[in-house]
Order: sequence, then C-alpha cells, then structure tokens
Amino acid sequence: MATTIPGSLVNKAKKHFLGMPAPSGYVPGVGRGATGFTTRSDIGPAREAGPEAEITVGGAPPPTKRSNDERDEAEDLSEANFDEFEGYSGSLFSKDPYDKDDEEADEIYHQVEVRQDEKRKDYREKKYAEMIAKYRMERPKIQQEFSDLKRQLADVSEEEWAAIPEVGDARNKAKRNPRADRLSAVPDSILHQAMNIGASTNMLDDRVQSGMMTPMNTGLMSTIGGGTASSILGPGMMSTLGGMLTPGWKSGTKTGGSSDLDLNKIGQARNKIMDIKLNQVSDSVTGQTVVDPKGYLTDLQSMIPQYGGNINDVKKGRMLLKSVRDTNPKHPPAWIASARLEEAFGKLQMARNLIMEGCDNNKKSEDVWLEAVRLHPPDVAKSIVATAVGHIPHSVRIWIKAADLEMDLKAKKKVFRKALEQIPTSVKLWKAAVSLEDPEDARILLTRAVECCSASTELWLALARLETYENARRVLNKAREHIPTDRQIWLSAARLEETSGQKEMVDRIVSKALVSLRANHVEINRDHWLKDATDAEHGGCPLTSQAIIKSILGFGIEDEDKKATWIEDAENFVRQSAVVCARAVYAYALNEMPNRKSLWLSAASFERMHGSPDEYEAILVQACEKAPKTEVFWLMHAKSRWLRGSVEDARQILAKAFEHNPNSEEIWMAAVKLESENNQFERARRLLERARKSAPSARIWMKSARLEWCLGETDKALELLKEGMEKYPEFSKFYMMMGQIYQQINKIEEARRTYTDGVKRCPHSIPVWILLSRLEESQKNVVKARSDLDKARNRNPKNEDLWMEAVRLETRAGLKELARERMARALQECDQSGRLWAEAVWMEERHGRKQKSLDAQDQEGTQI
Repeated sequence: MATTIPGSLVNKAKKHFLGMPAPSGYVPGVGRGATGFTTRSDIGPAREAGPEAEITVGGAPPPTKRSNDERDEAEDLSEANFDEFEGYSGSLFSKDPYDKDDEEADEIYHQVEVRQDEKRKDYREKKYAEMIAKYRMERPKIQQEFSDLKRQLADVSEEEWAAIPEVGDARNKAKRNPRADRLSAVPDSILHQAMNIGASTNMLDDRVQSGMMTPMNTGLMSTIGGGTASSILGPGMMSTLGGMLTPGWKSGTKTGGSSDLDLNKIGQARNKIMDIKLNQVSDSVTGQTVVDPKGYLTDLQSMIPQYGGNINDVKKGRMLLKSVRDTNPKHPPAWIASARLEEAFGKLQMARNLIMEGCDNNKKSEDVWLEAVRLHPPDVAKSIVATAVGHIPHSVRIWIKAADLEMDLKAKKKVFRKALEQIPTSVKLWKAAVSLEDPEDARILLTRAVECCSASTELWLALARLETYENARRVLNKAREHIPTDRQIWLSAARLEETSGQKEMVDRIVSKALVSLRANHVEINRDHWLKDATDAEHGGCPLTSQAIIKSILGFGIEDEDKKATWIEDAENFVRQSAVVCARAVYAYALNEMPNRKSLWLSAASFERMHGSPDEYEAILVQACEKAPKTEVFWLMHAKSRWLRGSVEDARQILAKAFEHNPNSEEIWMAAVKLESENNQFERARRLLERARKSAPSARIWMKSARLEWCLGETDKALELLKEGMEKYPEFSKFYMMMGQIYQQINKIEEARRTYTDGVKRCPHSIPVWILLSRLEESQKNVVKARSDLDKARNRNPKNEDLWMEAVRLETRAGLKELARERMARALQECDQSGRLWAEAVWMEERHGRKQKSLDAQDQEGTQI
C-alpha cells in the first residue's frame, strides 16, 4: 500500500492540511458560531438549527426516521386501493430485499402457471374457434355473401357485358367543366418601363435648368423651395430609392424628360424586331428562302436555342475552348468543338465564323472542312467544298461530300470522275461512281476499276456478275491470280458453274479452293465456310452449299467429337432455315458412321419434320439396309407405309423384318396390330399362335388373351391366361385380366381368388391390390376393402396410388371425416405428391381451397 507523504514535510512554507479531505462532521466556521444550512432552492424553506441538531458532513442534517405507527398511518388501506391478487398497493414485501430464494420461488410459480395454462389451451382454442365459426355464420364476410353471384358471372355472355352501362362522372359541374385560364394583354406602360431599364440620357429636367432642383455628386435630389422634404431632411438631402432617380447619371433609371409614352416608336421597334426574326428564319442551313405566312411562328419557335443547361457552363466552355484555340490554332478538334458549342446554344452565325476561321488555320484538315460544309447552306457549302478540294485534292471524304451536294445526276457523275482522276486507287470512289451508272457503263467503269484496284475482291465480283459466262470465267481467273487468298472468288466461280448448268464442276472447284488456300498458307475457318454454305443455299445454289459441306464438315474435328458436332451443325442449319445444308450434313455423317443408330434416328426425324414422305421413307430404306438388326427402323418404315394407305407394302416390310429378326417380340406385336387395326382377326390369331411357338413371352400370351377377350371368347381367353400363368406366374397383368373377366361373367369368388393369388405372387403390383379392394367394395365389404388397402400400404410404403385409393374409398363410403384423416396421413408420408395435394384441395370447402393450394406450393419439389 502506498504511503502519502504530507506536503509540509516537502515544503515547509505550505500548510500540511491543504489538499487533504475534510474530516467527518466538519463544518466551515463552526468555531465562530456558524451552522450548516440549506436553501429553498435545494429542499424547500430553511430550518432553524437548535442546539440539539446534529452536524453532518456538508452542513446538512440527517434525515429523520418515522416510527412504525406513523408509517402505518401513511399507508392507504382503503377499499379503492385494494387489489384481489396484489393486496394493498402491490406486494406486502416490496420494501424487503429481493434475493435468490425469491427469484427461485417466482420461477416455480411461473412454471406452475404455464402448466395450468397449457391444460386449458385446447379447450380455450376450441371455444375460440367455435365462437369465430358462429360469428362468421351470423355475420359472413362480403366475399362470402357475393360468392354465388360471382359464380354466376361465368354464364354472362359478351352481349350482356357490352350492355353494362358505363359509370357516370359523379363530380360536380364546376369540376367536370373547369374554366379555362384567362389571359390578358400586357399594358404598354410595362413594355415601356422594361425598355428603359439600364438606359441613360443627357437631357436635363426643366426644374433642374430653372434651379428648382440641384443634382449632387452623391446621387441625392434636393429641392430649394416649396419642398416638404427639405424642412425635414435639410437642404439638398431629399433622396428617392438610393439615387435611383438622380438626373444626369447613368446609374439612374429615371433621368428626367417627359413621362408620356411614344407609341409610334414602340410600333417601329416591334416592326424592326419582327424583321430581324424573319431574316433569321430565311437564313437557315437548309437554304430555306420562302417564309410560310401561316406557319412563321412555328419557324420562329424552331429557332429558339434548345440548350437547357446552365449559362455559366457555356461561358466556361467558351473560355476553355478560346484558350485552346489561342494556344494551338493548328488543333482542328478545338475549332470543331467551339463551332458545335455555339450551334447548340443557338449562335449559328458565330459558329459559322468560328469554323471558317478554323479552316483558314487548318487548311489540310478534312474534318474542319466537312464541319464547315455542314454548317452552311448548300450554295455556300459548294464554294467551301471547292476550296477544300483545292487544298486537299486526295481526300475521299471531301470528294464524296462534294458529290452529295450536287442535285443533278450528271453533275454527280462529273464530280466522281474528277475525283477518280485525282485518286484512282480509291475503292470507295469507284463503288460510288459505279452505283450511278447503267449496267453497260458500269461494266466499262469496273473494267478500269479492277485495273486500278486489282486487290479489291468486291470490284472483281461485281464485274463478273455483269459479264457473260465466258467473260465471267476469265474475270474470276484473273481475280484468282491477283488475289489468291480470298475464298469468295472460288465460291463465286462455283456458283457461276452451277447457274450455268455445269454441275459436275462445282465439287471440283470447291476442292481446288481448299487446296489452293492451304498452299497459300490461309487459315481455314470452319464456321466461315459453313456460313458461306448457308448463304449459297439462300442464294439459290444448293449444289454449291452441298459441296462446301462435303469438303469442310470433317475439317478440324476429333474422332470422338464428330457425332455430337455434326448433329449440332445440322440443328443450327435447321434453325437458320437451311434445309439443304442440314440434309447434306446428315448424308455426310451417315456415310462416315453408317452403324450409328442415333444418327439414323436423327436423320429420320429431320426428314419427317422438314422433308417429304418419299424422302422420309428413302432414309428409312437406307437405315434398314445399313442396320437390318435394328427393329425400330423396320417398324417405322412399316408404319409409314400403313399410314399412307399401303397395307400390303407394310406386310411385306414386316415379312422382311422377320427374316432378319425372327424372334423379335416388337415385330410380332407390330404385325398383330396391323392385322387387328384392319379387322383381319383370323390372321392376327394365326400370327399370335406362331409367335407363342417361335418367340414365346408373357406379353405375347397377354396379347393373345386380350384379342380373344375383345372378340368375346372369354373361355378361350381364360384358358390362354391360365397357360400364361403356368409359364410366367409373376406377371401381374395375367391376374388383373383374369379377375376382370370373372367379374364380367359374375363369378365373384373366382375373381376374389384370382386377385388374392395375384397379390401373393406379385405383392408389389399396385393395380392388383386396387382391383382387389374395388372388388370388395362392389360387394359392400367396405371393411374388407379398407383392410386390403392397409395390407397393400404395409407391403408398399409411401405409395401415392394406394393412399389415393384409400381416401377415395372413404369418400365413396360417405365417411368424409375418415377420408380427411386418411388424406392428412397421406400428405405426411408423401408430402411431395402433386396428385395427393390436388385431391386435398378439392376435398376442402370452396373458401378453404386457396389456402390449401398455397400450402401445397410451399412444399418444395411438389409437382402439381
């Protein structure tokens, strides 16, 4: 513990008690007879201290303690202050300390209260639900009251809907017919006052000349005699509005003279302003020189600047651009930006002046000249562009602009010919000049153009299109010599041969094109060539497109990716409406992979959707030849012939299929179906009999029994089913068919026995359990039917079909509460079943179906 050293031991001049706390009970000045006191601002009126008063720290007396009798008398024990649970004024022990025992006791009492409340919770909620139901019956919602009327709206016809009157306007007359704003003309006095703002004059007032009024340097106006203000303010001190009426000074707004308005001058000023605005309208960029007398106000409105920004930003922009122009006058973008700024702000003439000054400083900049041409009317623009051509004779853009300014076709041709004399190697100028000529003159021009621009593929192809077949071949050969790396020349030659009837040359040209391009180290882009194939088909050259696909389809593809890539290419061609290209892709793919079943199926599907029936059958014939062991191709071919009405051809196709697939169940079934659909039942019986011998299967026996059953031969059908059960005892459809046949001929016991054997042999066959249950239900044995379904659910848990049958069984029996209970259990076990949720929704009352639907949607993964 640290020891405090008194200050007197360190400094003898300092008192030892300074800085130390006062002792207990110390009152300053008590030795001189002083006593502690309090003021009215602290606790109220001051009290007189007697000799018996105790002295406390700070001079305040200790609080007095009341006796128990006084405290009891102070408490309010009236009936108004008594509470049934809390007593008088709260807890009796509120003044005692609250310890851990009290907290534990309160917790125990709280738990007891919660437990008691839980016992009464079910009763309270049930009673509350009954009260709500009773209240809803007595006072139903508006939605429930009009539910029957809403259902009747479904029967309202369109004529009745149209006959419903429109809702009228319930507003009063003043709101329906608001009064238009009244506008009044501005008086001439206001116009005159606005014109005189900031104006000045040298005319002196008559009173000033006579000495009655004296102007002062301070801008004050004083009166010498007769002025009432001179007696108050003193001589020369009469002032109005801080010098605003001082005569002879430019700062004043009223400087003397007559106060009468000169209406003649106002009219002259108006005419002058109108003349200036009309001149602005006639001086436009488009060269408009005639003013429409009816629409001149609209033209004036169009001259209003469209700039809506801050004027200060425009001023800053002007200053910055002026600084750039002064610093570097040879910088063309500065002049262009300055001109466009003034144009945007409506200062068109200033913009023209700036851009012309920029042309003087930048005579070799075509951008500045083009901007000047844009800002001026056509007649002035022609002279500007002529000057620009003189300074920049090799600018293609300026020559094209000069041609655009000419309105006459001959003048345009003349401009282009002059331009080609200056720039004979410009492809753009040649194309523009050729576009203005007729075919014969265009051919002559193109002949000269390909000499000057021998590297332009477009000019060579354009010339080839205008020439005859022989000349076009020569032109394309010369083009290949000058441009050996362009594939478009080769493809144009292939199209030329196809359109001329030389079909055998198309494949050779495309093949030679690929060889030549590879020899010249040109990268072969597969996507570009496929796009060219699409363009060739759309251009009416299907052979060229097929040749391109045949040559390029297998380029740059790995062996394991060929099948997927080719199928994707065919689908892309179908999306682009290029049917010929897609058919060529399938043909190439099938030639490369003839044993791929999926490729044949894709090709057959393509022909069925986009080809003719003959093309569809042709691809199926090829599939049957290439893959005779694949049953589906034979079946598709036979079905196609059958649908086209050729039953005999379908039989022959199936006969060939039997040769390659003698034990195929699908082919036997197809043959039986063909005979059955054509009412050849005896042939169908013979086919089934042969099938039972050569290709026996459960399905064959079932189809045989089914045929006899449909023909009314129930005894023969039962015999076949019994034979089938002996061979295939676990095939559930035998038991279902036999039970149904027994029910049909009213042999209920045999049917029950059959279904019972079926559920024993096939316990996981849900339809057999359901048929057994329905049989018991039909015999009024609801309890037995319910028991059978319970057994089925035990053998096959979480099966929605069994739960659905159980719910509907109770519903058909009229036990709705039991049906709801079954549905609740079903939804707990199969909460993702959309069928069960749909049934649950329809089991609810009409007003509760919406909430049930929302509950079904809340279940993640439910398919409704």
